[in-house]
Amino acid sequence: MYFKRLTAALILTAATASAGSIAPRDGWAVHETAKPFDHLVADIKAAAKEQGLGVVTQAGPTGAAAARGITIPGNRVIGLFNNDFAVKILALSTAAMIEAPVRMYVTEEADGTATLSYKLPSHVFAPYSDEGGAELSGLAGQLDQRFALIAEKAQR
Repeated sequence: MYFKRLTAALILTAATASAGSIAPRDGWAVHETAKPFDHLVADIKAAAKEQGLGVVTQAGPTGAAAARGITIPGNRVIGLFNNDFAVKILALSTAAMIEAPVRMYVTEEADGTATLSYKLPSHVFAPYSDEGGAELSGLAGQLDQRFALIAEKAQR
């Protein structure tokens, strides 16, 4: 009987577990917002389009977890890029293209607000600077600017 209760308690704990908020870290931008999760996701997509970047990928475990009976906070990774950057980066470093699309990460907080986090594109592409040189660093810097503008717009 004890093990049945312990197992049930562990399952219940796992079913509602969350690792918590994303802490600031080197090479990342972390923006806490007052927006609900779904609104922030939609606003990021709209702001990305305004900056000439398309949503190339989207993934998140929230819906699949719910289908399994597990409740987790909203969680979405949104990959952004465009063909112009892809062609230019590919010409500089074939290996660097494994980093495309560059991702933004939206996480729902316990109070219902959402946080936007992302690795700076300059940080993402830094390991390829030996191959791509200053030109690759310049393209990554342009992406840094676009990502910052997306974050700024999406937070409003």
